[in-house]
Amino acid sequence: MIPIDTLKSYGAHLFSLPKGTFLFKEGNKPVFYYQVHHGKIKMANHSKEGKEFVQGFFSSGESFGEPPLFGTFNYPGSAIAVEDSKIWRLEKNIFLELLKNDFELHYAFTQILAKRLFYKAMQLREISSHDPEHRIITLIDYLRIQENNVNTRFRVKLTRQQIADLTGLRVETVIRSVKKLESKGKVAIENGIVFRLFSQ
Repeated sequence: MIPIDTLKSYGAHLFSLPKGTFLFKEGNKPVFYYQVHHGKIKMANHSKEGKEFVQGFFSSGESFGEPPLFGTFNYPGSAIAVEDSKIWRLEKNIFLELLKNDFELHYAFTQILAKRLFYKAMQLREISSHDPEHRIITLIDYLRIQENNVNTRFRVKLTRQQIADLTGLRVETVIRSVKKLESKGKVAIENGIVFRLFSQ
């Protein structure tokens, strides 16, 4: 998101985050801007019963957890390393100063936050109103749009577990639903990899 040279010039610090480590937890006060240099981070909520609901996954070049930096509220979810990762960290006040000094970057963040609001609204609609197959296809099609992919075959880069986490479904339900979607010609499964199929 923010060019590495720019991060360095504003004093950002690069640090390692081992797999399974929490970067911050739900309810923590936001004090830094975070951007993935390498690896993968997930934002998630956890119920009292221990059930996890994933808000999103973030990989190289992507930032996460920005909304609280602009507001007066604490983190609404937790950030956990899905794999060994390296993260850029920039102090909140310096991050806000950077945006004030760079209109193009500020506008880019506005676009990103708008897309995430759209995704949240889509998630709520899908979970409250639609069956598992529809939830899964909607998620896959959203990911395709995010990648600006126009091919007739789109490779789904999520595991069955990650699809389950993002749609509020059980893994077993995802597996059954993907097989049903395959029988309907909406997806193909090759060597365990799911591909979304589109007509010419």
